[in-house]
Amino acid sequence: MRATNTGSYRLDGGCNPTRRSSTHAAVQHDPATAAIATPSPGAVPPARRGQVTVELPMRHAGTRTVTLHYELQGVADAPVVLVAGGISAHRHVAASEAFPEPGWANALVAPGRTLDPARCRVLAFDYVGADGGLDVPIDTSDQADAVAALLDALDIARMQAFVGYSYGAMVGLQMALRHPQRLQRLVAVSGVHRPHPYASAWRALQRRAVALGQLQCADAQGLALARQFAMLSYRTPEEFGERFDVAAQIVNGRVRCAAEDYLDVAGSRYVARTPVNAFLRLSESIDLHRLDPAGIQVPVTVVAVEGDRLVPLSDSVSLVEGLAGRGQLRVLRSPYGHDAFLKETDRIDLILAAVLRGPGAPE
Repeated sequence: MRATNTGSYRLDGGCNPTRRSSTHAAVQHDPATAAIATPSPGAVPPARRGQVTVELPMRHAGTRTVTLHYELQGVADAPVVLVAGGISAHRHVAASEAFPEPGWANALVAPGRTLDPARCRVLAFDYVGADGGLDVPIDTSDQADAVAALLDALDIARMQAFVGYSYGAMVGLQMALRHPQRLQRLVAVSGVHRPHPYASAWRALQRRAVALGQLQCADAQGLALARQFAMLSYRTPEEFGERFDVAAQIVNGRVRCAAEDYLDVAGSRYVARTPVNAFLRLSESIDLHRLDPAGIQVPVTVVAVEGDRLVPLSDSVSLVEGLAGRGQLRVLRSPYGHDAFLKETDRIDLILAAVLRGPGAPE
């Protein structure tokens, strides 16, 4: 199937008419999706996966042909909410009948939640560069332009919301700046308009760990070490104090602390699913990110976490101030730090309910 847009106007779900960008994209549905039977009237249709090949003008790498892999689940013709996570996230957000394996935000996109697929359509995609095949600098603005191209190909004129966490929040801010006609509002959790220098330094050391591994022909070990460093930045000293306050042991003549088993598992799991190039280029992409919030005209709910070592509360305050009346700030206290979005499901759901279903929110 080939989707071609020539700049027509369209109404979608009661939204105002918006101008569509010209995009030529080849849309292919995964065979597993195509084999699923059509649901009965009133039932939630099965989730579907597909891919869209587009010509993407990139900020630092010229025009590239990229394939965008997406997953869409929820009621047909319901409002669309795009959910985007950190650089490790992917298109499979939550389990469904069609794709029953747990997603990366499985408890948040579930029956009874604000993002219940019986109430809305949840869209997610694999980031440009996530397969490791694109070895060039990737900007968050490239990801936002890719989302716009994906929406064109799927004939979605405007989304009810973009919900972004960490890197996804950065991409959402770029989306709100560059394509404001494509979303009604943005929820940006633990991600702001620029990287903090402390966090950039931390990521630089992670990338050096990978480079050191490559020099030793030990790519997997280098990537695992980088992930273990990252876990320390995602969580808080308070959580580690509660979980691992046990005396160190001597194992095979070496001292081993209580947290090392946890870190080893985190590293091995990450290596099993992440190409080295994907980590390097998307990690760099976080540090390339920078924009002027004053240019954003879309309402933004900024969610900050006290104790987040990568995105300090002060940076979230600066973002809201820069939005000049178009932003509101919600602050969470959580021992999970930067990972609170993934762990504090009930509290995040309450925030999403207030934004998407509260007074003044679109139906």
